[in-house]
Amino acid sequence: MFAYFRGRLVSVLPEEAVVEVSGIGYRFLVSASTSRQLPEPGGEILLYSHLAVREDAHQLYGFITEAERQMFRLLILTSGVGPKLALAVLSGMQVADVHEAILANTPEPLYGITGVGKKTAARIILELRDKILKLSPAGTMAAPAALLSSRLRDDAVNALVTLGFSKVTVQKAVGGILENNSALSVEEVIKSALVSIHNS
Repeated sequence: MFAYFRGRLVSVLPEEAVVEVSGIGYRFLVSASTSRQLPEPGGEILLYSHLAVREDAHQLYGFITEAERQMFRLLILTSGVGPKLALAVLSGMQVADVHEAILANTPEPLYGITGVGKKTAARIILELRDKILKLSPAGTMAAPAALLSSRLRDDAVNALVTLGFSKVTVQKAVGGILENNSALSVEEVIKSALVSIHNS
């Protein structure tokens, strides 16, 4: 129903964010990964969205990347995995790592996530592996590329924030660099971003 929301970030808590769009505040539940990449309150943000509808509630989930939303939607297709648990998985692992675990048939990385036992991890692998493998050739090629790009962006942004730069500044610099050249390594992105930030 909603593809994404673009607006002003009003507030951020560990598992939720409020975004104002045209005078209306929307509450999103978010993963730890998305939360770490949000700008400071007052900054502009775009969140890809998923609306979960239940008899007693309608809840929006927000994602900083399309790849994270796609993985969330795959996870909730698994028997016994609801939106809350899917968000916990994405908080505990990078999208590319979840994708790799599924394709490699290695459920062990999922065991450490709260709420994911051996049976649930096995179901995730069993039920989602075929879905991913049955993608069209074009889709199969595009998915890892998008996931790797998302992971590269996440790693570079997190490293620069650790160095003391603001999220807004870092996201702008890293985004601009990857738009021009997506084949760079994390180290190259960080170096280029540092130059861009210092020259701005």
